[in-house]
Amino acid sequence: MKLGLVTYNLARSWSIEKIIEICSKTDFEAVELRTTHAHGVEPSISVEKRRRVREAFEKSPVKLLSLGTTCEYHSPDKAEVDRNIEATEAFIRLAYDVGALGVKVRPNRLMEDYGIPREKTIKQIAEALRRCGDYAEQYNVEVWLEVHGYGTSDPKCIRNIMELSNHPYVGVCWNSNETDLINGSVRESFNMLKKWIRSVHIHELYDKSYPYRELFRLLKDANYNRYCLAEIDESSDPERIMRYYKALWEELAK
Repeated sequence: MKLGLVTYNLARSWSIEKIIEICSKTDFEAVELRTTHAHGVEPSISVEKRRRVREAFEKSPVKLLSLGTTCEYHSPDKAEVDRNIEATEAFIRLAYDVGALGVKVRPNRLMEDYGIPREKTIKQIAEALRRCGDYAEQYNVEVWLEVHGYGTSDPKCIRNIMELSNHPYVGVCWNSNETDLINGSVRESFNMLKKWIRSVHIHELYDKSYPYRELFRLLKDANYNRYCLAEIDESSDPERIMRYYKALWEELAK
């Protein structure tokens, strides 16, 4: 289990070169590049730019782990869902070209307040994920569903989606949400999802309301050997913040 960085928000204005430089200095071993940020790793970039991005990471100690998208599949408008699936497929091709392991997607909400039954939206999201998984399998790229959104951040909802999608190339990105907590513990929620966890987002480690030490122990006990990716706010002194973050993470993950 290693530490990495989500470029949302700390590194939102950084170039690829700066991401690699600062992550290397602070021993952050991997990165998830968030769409719409200044580094500009988007499906629109050229073949040559893709090659340069891949080579930059391959020559560095920092792994380009994943691409963080905002693709989502809850809309009652079929055309909108199809557009999001097509966007996911474009990110999968991009991930393949730049050497990333996964593409992070999300559910953003249930639609019960619009009169659409919970079960219908869950089934729709699962079917979209299965389509994305079939496409991703052709490229040996994984699709990770973030535990995210109004109603959909409930681990029970994510479990239902994953059971219905039932695809070996579709996993879960644990997101360290308050909705994980049951009587102050994440154990029950973690056990619901652990067989699907492929990536982990973590936030402010000093926040005692979230039991990070318990989470890291559960990850170790589950033989999780991938990355915990820090998703933290911008700072005027990012290198210093990242060094402190790394030290605290090491202590909590002992």
